[in-house]
Amino acid sequence: MTAEPGPGLPIAEKRRARRVLRLLQARYPGHRLELDFDSPLQLLVAATLAAQTLDERVNAVRPALFERYPAAADLAAADQEEMEQILVPVGFYRQKTRNVIKLAAVLVERHAGAVPETLDELVALPWVGRKTANMVLGNAFGQPAISVDTHTARVAHRLGWAPEKDVDAAEAAIAARYDRKDWIAVNQLLILHGRRTCHARRPACGACPLAPECPSSALGEQDPQKARALLKEGAPAQP
Repeated sequence: MTAEPGPGLPIAEKRRARRVLRLLQARYPGHRLELDFDSPLQLLVAATLAAQTLDERVNAVRPALFERYPAAADLAAADQEEMEQILVPVGFYRQKTRNVIKLAAVLVERHAGAVPETLDELVALPWVGRKTANMVLGNAFGQPAISVDTHTARVAHRLGWAPEKDVDAAEAAIAARYDRKDWIAVNQLLILHGRRTCHARRPACGACPLAPECPSSALGEQDPQKARALLKEGAPAQP
């Protein structure tokens, strides 16, 4: 099961969480998952390929990969060397090719080539953990789910919601603060914020709209001009 809201959260904390959501929505209008996909299978494979590389590199190879292998059965039957040539840009391409072929073979064997729609079935697939499973459930199937990656966990920690690097606590903390209907949106926004503003080493606190709500707002660069220079591509120049 996906994390459920916990009891007893103070109303003031829930209100603060709602303010955080509104600020993030204003900061990143038109937000979406940054991995491109046209089907649950494409998202599942893309998430597998995204390990230790940039989403942009996965997005760049996706059209060629799925034009050549449009279905799970095609991926499972692929020639490894041929697929490797497509996947070179994503790094670790030999291992990732083996992973994709094995994952597709299990989909064919257990689910007739379809991507399952439950957390338990997804995490039973090879190389699919809770983070990837929840990403697929939320973004491909529209089920309320929270996918905690390093960015989500970092922002949740700095907001004072969960211990650092505790992904289970971060998932539970987010679930406790938001209605289920908001889980997908807030998840995407926290990831974007961690990538573009709340960086691991030097967060752009002086250009962060969450600063009034964040107990860690003194952690990073305070000068607004210098902080704006730290914003990653896609983040607005003004807080």
